[in-house]
Amino acid sequence: MPKYVIEREIPGAGKLSSAELKAISQKSCSVLNNLGPSIQWVESFVTEDKIYCVYNAPNKEIIQEHASQGGFPANRIEEVKNMISPVTAE
Repeated sequence: MPKYVIEREIPGAGKLSSAELKAISQKSCSVLNNLGPSIQWVESFVTEDKIYCVYNAPNKEIIQEHASQGGFPANRIEEVKNMISPVTAE
């Protein structure tokens, strides 16, 4: 299944409380349950003004639908074409 990185512009994201992040996560999981098993949330990274999410999904459209149903921005959705790490250098 393709992997995607989603950039979500959320001013002040880095200042969200644990309770706020929990509520966002719960909303996301609720929408994911409604959309079915073809879309999977892998992990997210919270920065000062953005959240970067990694998802497995069959296409960009279902990610956009997740964002729409959840009320989340999805400012940029990019399909991961390859992955590298320090091991790649060996």
